[in-house]
Amino acid sequence: MRILLLGTDTPLGQALTRCVIGLGRHELVPMSRSACRWKSERQAKKSVRRAACDIVVDLRIEAAADGSEPIHELDLKRCHWVSKACQRSGIAYLYVSSSRIFSGKLDRPYDEQAPPDSDETVGGLLATAEEAVRASCERHLILRLGLVFSETGPNLITEMLGQIMSGGSLVLDNNLRGCPVAADDGARVVSAVLDQLGTGLEAWGTYHYCSADTATYYEFAEALLASASQFTEFGSSAVELKEQSRGHPPLNRSLDCSKIRNTFAIKQIPWRSAIADIVKQYFKELK
Repeated sequence: MRILLLGTDTPLGQALTRCVIGLGRHELVPMSRSACRWKSERQAKKSVRRAACDIVVDLRIEAAADGSEPIHELDLKRCHWVSKACQRSGIAYLYVSSSRIFSGKLDRPYDEQAPPDSDETVGGLLATAEEAVRASCERHLILRLGLVFSETGPNLITEMLGQIMSGGSLVLDNNLRGCPVAADDGARVVSAVLDQLGTGLEAWGTYHYCSADTATYYEFAEALLASASQFTEFGSSAVELKEQSRGHPPLNRSLDCSKIRNTFAIKQIPWRSAIADIVKQYFKELK
């Protein structure tokens, strides 16, 4: 299968590129985020047509959301343009979204039927982008992931370690619980979906994937610093983790992953198993 990958330079895009090339099952047409900053629908349509692909995989909005980068109205229009181009050409569209579309107020993991209810600006923008995809392309697959982390690019790992390495301390939310996803694990999931779509499986719609264990930002940072202390001078006593006020109600942004397991036989794995290797690679690249 020939794949047009939008956002090759994102954390998930880099991991997916390694995965696809390593397995050698598909042909990849890469496009960086800067190359996808089309000014008009005509430009987007031209890029999709020139790729002569079977499916478009779009990682741009997920990367911006997880990297705390601004999402603009034009970014949403670009999703709409791509989905319309896919519909016209009979191309499938795999759009990667985020669990940040939800508020965390539900007292159970969010399944695919749960309506987006985030009161954050980014959550509303994610919901708008998803609706544009659904409305414009019949052969679409929306994959919502937990927060993606990696050793490169703007994400949870690099932001936390960068702040600490610059002498700062972390003030972290201990009320919001979620299931972060290592970029390599996210790439494994996307690759498995692509493999099965390539066999002719018509499993369009919305799916959820997150890691097998939950964590608050505070708990994630504790695990991160335990690994990082092996590579730098600071230890647990030199870093101050400050929990936010406990007066806020507990929230849980975990996802129900039974649909993707039943449809694609994709199982969840723990996020903790990836931390040590990612931290090691982070400090290796830092040097």
